[in-house]
Amino acid sequence: MRFPFKLAENKEFDVVGFGTNAVDYLIIVPEYPAYNSKIELTDYVQAAGGEIATTTVGLRRLGARTAYVGRFGDDKEGDFGLQTLRNEGVDVSFAEQIETARTQIAFIVIDERSGERTVIWKRDKKLAYTEKDAPVEIAARGRILHFTPHDARACLEMARAAKNAGAIVSIDIDNIFEGIEDVLPLVDIFVSSAEFPEKLVGINDKKTALREIKSRYGCAVVGMTLGETGSLLLCENEFIRTDGFEVPNGCKDTTGAGDSFRVGLLYGVLQGKSVEESARMANAVAALKCRAVGARTSLPDEKELFNLLSQ
Repeated sequence: MRFPFKLAENKEFDVVGFGTNAVDYLIIVPEYPAYNSKIELTDYVQAAGGEIATTTVGLRRLGARTAYVGRFGDDKEGDFGLQTLRNEGVDVSFAEQIETARTQIAFIVIDERSGERTVIWKRDKKLAYTEKDAPVEIAARGRILHFTPHDARACLEMARAAKNAGAIVSIDIDNIFEGIEDVLPLVDIFVSSAEFPEKLVGINDKKTALREIKSRYGCAVVGMTLGETGSLLLCENEFIRTDGFEVPNGCKDTTGAGDSFRVGLLYGVLQGKSVEESARMANAVAALKCRAVGARTSLPDEKELFNLLSQ
């Protein structure tokens, strides 16, 4: 099945990402600690993360031209996070560091038996965008605009600018934010966690919930990630259920797996692949990401991706 939209040509960027970045402190433990207990950690690392920043890095490693638009604090974490994007070749002309703000951080506890994680995070309110300071100029310069709706009013302005310029709009959504009802009718690609559709439309059955989202908001593609079991997409009134891939050498960390799924899906869109092929790419990128600790550590290049797809 083909995607029911056409990408614009002759754009400066393949994907413009607008939204979250973070610096993660990942703590590996032998097992998840019980309440009011003590446990010796196995290891810990500092690594760059954040949904949109991670997605722009993942797409860049696969050869796409990407730009990241977002805010960091003027602290050492902000210096670190911004430099990691520069090191990957992501355009950060529209990223900025906000005076006296603290960069978003996350403390992530990873159970080394399974690689499953628990995330404890904080975002400084000073990092938020309003509709008045949304950098709409950059939204029109990409073939795809991909965002998280933490600042929904700003996302609305970005989405309008992108659509007016012929771009496709993609959303990474796992929580309900004020103003989201106005944003979703402008979204072409809607992908969430498995739990979110029920939260949004109040329907427990996964397929029925996806149908309701598509009916209510008109998104061309609606879907959810299903962890290690794969994904479920709805396109043109047809469901595409795709199995997950086994993580090579075992799962070390699931942090950023959902972001990585979006990497593969958007890469498939950019390459002109079918919905089915793009879903396989999405699940493959997510599996490869889980090879190592950190949201971006083992994001694949094209050779690694196609090697897994060919197996």
